[in-house]
Amino acid sequence: MNGLEIYIHIPFCVKKCDYCDFLSAPADLETKEKYVEALINEIKLNKNKMSEYVVDTVFIGGGTPSLLEENQISKIMSALKDNCNMSENPEITIECNPGTITESKLWEYKKSGINRISFGLQSANDQELKSIGRIHNYAGFLESYNLARKCGFDNINVDLMSALPGQTLKSYEETLNKVVRLEPEHISAYSLIVEENTLMYDRVKKAQIKGINILPDEESERKMYYLTNNILRSNGYRKYEISNYSKPGKECKHNIGYWQRKEYLGFGIGAASLYKENRYNNISDINKYIEVLTNNIKENSINNVGNSSEVENQVNILNSIVKNLQQLTERDRMEEFMFLGLRMMEGVSMEKFERYFGKPYMEVYGKVQKKMEDKRFLINDNGYVKLTEFGIDLSNYVMSEFLF
Repeated sequence: MNGLEIYIHIPFCVKKCDYCDFLSAPADLETKEKYVEALINEIKLNKNKMSEYVVDTVFIGGGTPSLLEENQISKIMSALKDNCNMSENPEITIECNPGTITESKLWEYKKSGINRISFGLQSANDQELKSIGRIHNYAGFLESYNLARKCGFDNINVDLMSALPGQTLKSYEETLNKVVRLEPEHISAYSLIVEENTLMYDRVKKAQIKGINILPDEESERKMYYLTNNILRSNGYRKYEISNYSKPGKECKHNIGYWQRKEYLGFGIGAASLYKENRYNNISDINKYIEVLTNNIKENSINNVGNSSEVENQVNILNSIVKNLQQLTERDRMEEFMFLGLRMMEGVSMEKFERYFGKPYMEVYGKVQKKMEDKRFLINDNGYVKLTEFGIDLSNYVMSEFLF
């Protein structure tokens, strides 16, 4: 059986962060309960799809999944295990925000099979955390992190952000040093991207009108990026993707699957899927999602998944929560193969490209390869196409060159 990845979206949060453009919002207890019920029904209705695969990784993201009660996470995990073929040693991650977990939640996570925690720290500087609307402080993060260690979690990721309002090279260096001393197995380090329709976007624009730039300049941002590389490498972390670093053998298998175009199913509002060379998203309207998967659903559709008389009804239900269905052409697949694969430091295998598409890499992308090599953005390292350090700085431009 081929491998499959599962993403589960929990859209709830205590307060939307100033920079966040993800599908998330605060919600009451009743909405959370109804959403979990709908989510479990969606998982059950996908039993036939999942039966052809072995599930290697599960990622419970959001929002803030750790806001759910422990029994709600357990119910979701039980539904998943009951309706798919789970591999012997799957990687199962849950995103947690500091201050939203308890010891009882963590023990329940372990009991349900979750074996990896991802903490959204972003900064060890309390003023910087406040500047981006985070609800926790560094002390709260430390308490949550140590609690996870106490409960036996030996695979922890910490998310960091650079180029924050008021952040300096010195304060960012202090954050990096504090985090590496904790020795998490994995660190994701991103530069702040100011998206439209966020509070941060409005703040930045208003400041610019007054002639004030509240964000570090481009040169400082690049220095922060190189500082990340230097400090993490010198502390035993290997950079395996543009923004991700890990201790040996602790790479995030789930994210690697995305970059290698592994098939995945997304459950929950807004969740994306790649299934049999089709990309699609679930609807974003939580009320409609709940209505379709709870109020309007026939009980026998859920209890008789796999029954031929119910298949058409099950398909219709699932189709009614899908939007943006895209059947990928060969060109689409080639583009994705390149711009996703180039994020990995190991690069893109020319041999794998030919095996996958039946055409030599140089026949398809020879001109682009030469152009990028001449500009010192790419190298051919024994049949692997890789970004140079210079190319990483301009990776968006380099990857755009592989679009037809």
